[in-house]
Amino acid sequence: MTMNTPDNITTLEPNQYFVFGSNLAGHHAGGAARYAKEHFGAEDGVGEGLTGQCYAFPTLGKKLEQRNNEQLVMSARKLWKVARQNPDKVFLLTKVGCGIASYSEESMAMLFRGAPENIIKPKNW
Repeated sequence: MTMNTPDNITTLEPNQYFVFGSNLAGHHAGGAARYAKEHFGAEDGVGEGLTGQCYAFPTLGKKLEQRNNEQLVMSARKLWKVARQNPDKVFLLTKVGCGIASYSEESMAMLFRGAPENIIKPKNW
């Protein structure tokens, strides 16, 4: 049985990290980013990487512009590296980039094909 990220994450176990779509400026004003800030300790000013009990995955640049595919791939690889370095942690990937950033689910799901096992993906990703 394949595990998937729950549709609605309201609590986290101590070893779980909420992966949300962010912008490089680290302004967590809306969507999952705002939820991460209000509930799981994501810090303003941290646009990529571990912050609180979260991982900020930048889908937008500092001026809230969409990032290109090469930039997204580089960020996905950074997340993979962190996941591999922390095999005791579980990263609950949300549908990053599919809300405010307006990427298609298909294009974002492609970024995470072959991700480490401790990155739990949304259903159908």
